[in-house]
Amino acid sequence: MLFAIPFPVIDPVLVQIGPFAIRWYALAYITGIVAGWMLARRLVALPPVVATRQQVDDFVTWATLGIILGGRLGYVLFYRAGHYLTHPLEILQVWQGGMSFHGGALGVIVALVLYCRQQRIDLLGFGDRVTAVIPIGLCLGRLANFVNGELWGRVTDVPWGMVFPTGGPEPRHPSQLYQAGLEGVALFVLLQVLVHVPAIRARRGFVAGAFLAGYGVARSVGELFRQPDAFLGFLLAGATMGQLLSVPMILVGGWLMLRARPAPRAVAA
Repeated sequence: MLFAIPFPVIDPVLVQIGPFAIRWYALAYITGIVAGWMLARRLVALPPVVATRQQVDDFVTWATLGIILGGRLGYVLFYRAGHYLTHPLEILQVWQGGMSFHGGALGVIVALVLYCRQQRIDLLGFGDRVTAVIPIGLCLGRLANFVNGELWGRVTDVPWGMVFPTGGPEPRHPSQLYQAGLEGVALFVLLQVLVHVPAIRARRGFVAGAFLAGYGVARSVGELFRQPDAFLGFLLAGATMGQLLSVPMILVGGWLMLRARPAPRAVAA
């Protein structure tokens, strides 16, 4: 019998008053958005200034809609298209769970493009500052997955293997914590180092590219320890859906970093 660490059972509901409940997962979303918002207000002011703090404040609403709509539609299309095709009304039942980061990322990208066009803001420069704060939400979201006892890892014999309430009797990798460390902490530190180097900030699009490529790599590594969704299993060449969706992110991110150049200086007349 393998040694396993008991799962620290934590009530997914933080506070409940009558029918009203505040869940850790919802709190992770809210805290991630607010913390990212506060940090982005400071980053846009770094030279070269790419936007005003008021414009960051206004963009929060656009980003939130992109996260929610993109995340839900991404889950529906990427993970359970067949199910929702026969049960379309369940698409609206977001309280039942089912969000995709890759879909949320696409939603935020669309929001960025539309908002920057409306405000006549430099897309790449603004995108660099916005993407630098996203790992905050990623870390909190993975920690909430752990609290919920969901998205656990593959069966393992490592000393820190954990038996999850819904994962059967065998110890599994606490892959939510691995992903919180990779997609959250490590990626956040990397992006903060990059965005605070003036020469890199001048290369518009480099930080955004580093985020896309960095997340794609971190997610692909994390998926090596995470149990694939039961309704999908392993796909092409034994890859998971998360890994397949991360390939375009790595390619686009690498392309953005390679093409990143400082904005040309205006020539005096």
